[in-house]
Amino acid sequence: QVQLVESGGGLVQAGGSLRLSCAASGGTFSAYDMGWFRQAPGKEREFVAVIRWSGGRTDYADSVKGRFTISRDNAKNVVYLQMNSLKPEDTAVYYCAAGSYSSSLHGYDYWGQGTQVTVSS
Repeated sequence: QVQLVESGGGLVQAGGSLRLSCAASGGTFSAYDMGWFRQAPGKEREFVAVIRWSGGRTDYADSVKGRFTISRDNAKNVVYLQMNSLKPEDTAVYYCAAGSYSSSLHGYDYWGQGTQVTVSS
């Protein structure tokens, strides 16, 4: 059983940056591919980014490509999401997830509780 705890969310102006962290415990972190998803009010949860267990491959949603960077530190059991050039449409609750390399929610076995990101215009 893997427990995931996100942190780093908050309120930021458009054009600003935030770095989200997701700390894992209770399992073998390096065995899992890790994803970030987000859910805006009234919308379905959507894929943001994914990183291979080794850190050797990443993929991004088109909406965040070039602005967001996913990374991980297997020694610290943490995955990060660096978010730059934030836009109001990035406002959502951000979730990290552990599982298989996928852009689908169904590819993941474990989820964090989420952290709110609000981007003001």
